[in-house]
Amino acid sequence: MNVNLLTSLLLGAAAFVLFNTIFQVRFFEGSLHRLLDLLDTVADHLGKYNTKRYVARIKRERIVKRKESPIAKYNRLVEGLILDFNLPVTLESFTSLLCISFALVAVVIVFFMNSVTLSVVVTISIFVGLMTWFVMQSKIIRAQDIENIMDAEDLICPLARDGVLVAIKKVMESDEYISPNIRVYLRQFIDNCENNGYSFRQAITLLNRQLGPKFDDFTKKAIVFEYNERKGMADIFLDIVDENAVLREINARKETIFRKMNRDFLMKTVIVLLFFIYALSIDGFREFMLYTQAGKLINTMMICVICLSFARTQALQGNLGGGSDRK
Repeated sequence: MNVNLLTSLLLGAAAFVLFNTIFQVRFFEGSLHRLLDLLDTVADHLGKYNTKRYVARIKRERIVKRKESPIAKYNRLVEGLILDFNLPVTLESFTSLLCISFALVAVVIVFFMNSVTLSVVVTISIFVGLMTWFVMQSKIIRAQDIENIMDAEDLICPLARDGVLVAIKKVMESDEYISPNIRVYLRQFIDNCENNGYSFRQAITLLNRQLGPKFDDFTKKAIVFEYNERKGMADIFLDIVDENAVLREINARKETIFRKMNRDFLMKTVIVLLFFIYALSIDGFREFMLYTQAGKLINTMMICVICLSFARTQALQGNLGGGSDRK
């Protein structure tokens, strides 16, 4: 699209909005209400459809074991994101919103590039980059959760000689040492043992399910300790403190390497973009890159390379990091 035409359209839209605001003119009031009603109806139908799909999926997964396939990997990825970010949506709703966003972004890019094929490729690359960024943030949240669990274990283990429940209650007396994200589960564990009629095994198993695989070792040792306690047996918990110290050291080294990888990628990307923006100041180069099919193809390839390289970098870090999924 011509830059002058685009600038004129934006200035015209801004002037129109300003005119409506100053003189309180409602040119499209009726049309706006009809449009909102239409969107509300579509959202209502889409919500009912997604709820129906969600119920059907839950029933199906209880009967049929989920097979490893690209769709299963996508479902697991999205469910992890929803859990980590506490999103108030289901897998089906997230997918619907993703499809709608993809279509809207594709339409906007087609408007600028005048090529459906290249626009779809660019849109896919952008969404791959966005999903990768969300996955990266999700890993940071999980790493912080694991760090919080290790902090809680380090406090509980030395006090476990008088019993795991007693140790957790002592730790919970102070508000400053246990993360609020962990505190709510420990509080529920205490209530389950003392007020809700749970056996120790049931309560600690539920706590293990809430905190994830990092708490597996502590749970096993806690059950053995509570039901088979012998003199000197409390020392088994001290192994967890030593393991946490080693794990922290490994995580610190990995964090240093990953931070360097991300910084190098960001610096290279910024240098390429700055050089490209500077080169656009040359008339011939700008005409070629923005208004010819060959230039648009090169731009598309650049965006693809940047987004896919970002995804590749994060996938490599995920393989090296190992991670820990919640149950």
